[in-house]
Amino acid sequence: MPYEGEYSHYQPLKRIVESERVQQLLRRSRVLDSSTITQQATPQTPPIADSTLPSLVLAIDGSHAEVDVRNGYPGAKIGYCSVASVVLNLTEVERLDSKRPVNPINFRQTEDPSSDASALPGCNVITRDHLSAKDSFREAVFELFHDAIVDEEDNTRLLATYQALFAFKPAGTISCPYAHLGCDRQVTITANLSTCSCEHRKPLFPTDALRIHERFNDDSGSNGEAFGYVMSVWERLLLIHLLRCFEQRNWLDRLNNIAFFLDGPLAIFGPPAWLSAAISRELQRLNMVVREKTGNDMTIVGIEKSGNFVAHFDEIDKLEDGGQLFQPRTYYMPTDSYIKQRVIFSDSIKRYGADTYFGRKFFYKTKSGAHIVASIPFLTPEQDSLLNDDPSLYPRFGTVCALLDKLVTSRFPNALSPIVSAHAHASIPLHLGQKVLKQLAQALMREGG
Repeated sequence: MPYEGEYSHYQPLKRIVESERVQQLLRRSRVLDSSTITQQATPQTPPIADSTLPSLVLAIDGSHAEVDVRNGYPGAKIGYCSVASVVLNLTEVERLDSKRPVNPINFRQTEDPSSDASALPGCNVITRDHLSAKDSFREAVFELFHDAIVDEEDNTRLLATYQALFAFKPAGTISCPYAHLGCDRQVTITANLSTCSCEHRKPLFPTDALRIHERFNDDSGSNGEAFGYVMSVWERLLLIHLLRCFEQRNWLDRLNNIAFFLDGPLAIFGPPAWLSAAISRELQRLNMVVREKTGNDMTIVGIEKSGNFVAHFDEIDKLEDGGQLFQPRTYYMPTDSYIKQRVIFSDSIKRYGADTYFGRKFFYKTKSGAHIVASIPFLTPEQDSLLNDDPSLYPRFGTVCALLDKLVTSRFPNALSPIVSAHAHASIPLHLGQKVLKQLAQALMREGG
């Protein structure tokens, strides 16, 4: 590890890159030979969108940070996680857009933000009667989901949605979280509070099944990875929670008017990945009801701002003659074989993302030329496949592309305005305690729904 503020200079780095060991490793590494590529991206024009696009867009994004605190112990840290949502009134945006220039105050009124935040113990921060920072962290994660109330009229807790998804969890055990106390048992986590059967009789939280605590560092260093997992799970739970609240209020027939946008891919990675399959099952159950009521699928989109797929899209759109492969308003939906040959090499017979994704990716170049890497969910068993790029499997695909054209912003490269706004409110939560479901209800009433 370097000393604080100490960085390698150019010459040492150059010597490392040119060293024989590095060169030997590179010579043994797989290199993609463009002359042997059989999987090619073929841009296509998306299907025609529905005659009426959703009038409301709800975007969800989260943020997490870690700060040093003084409690008498060296290296003590606290994690701060926040998740924000923004309801964007597209109808009002279009009305203002037709009367340019737009008063910034009037434009801000088209967005209705909501955010919530939680502080989590980090390294060397021990709460209550716990004996370790990890145990303090485990309890704080449970309390986050237990205390988070989105629907302030019936006090529905986020934990209730987690418990509903828990019913889909495969049976199994985990190592007892109290191994530091000498417990070497394998324990079964239930949907409710329980206790370890050893002599300590310590509490087991239902959120222990996420196993995020296994990535927590008790002694030293950052816990950014653990806080990131909490934020990611929180974002995706909030999406499902809102849909279940709609169901409880008999509002699912109004979902033609709302599109949901989530920052990041429609996936859950790492120890909590089992939630991905549970979310997929719940989305398919809810979508069956929506289809019966509206004749259409829900509109849910995940947006990726960075990563291998974003880099790959940028790369393949550049032709050797200086031209571009994708024309505005064209897309490509990569198949399993394409992804494994061109993006992330794999010879596995299991489809890409089978254990982590509840949606599939596609590349879309908007009418303004922005590159968008998005995901759409598997809302039926037939959609849960990467074997072909047939958009007819996804009835709302044309609508999603039309929305991307409308929502792209020039504030940042390849960015969507509601995601940018949601991230701003998650990073600086100025609206703590405001409830998104109430805002949606008010917006729907204004729409005359």
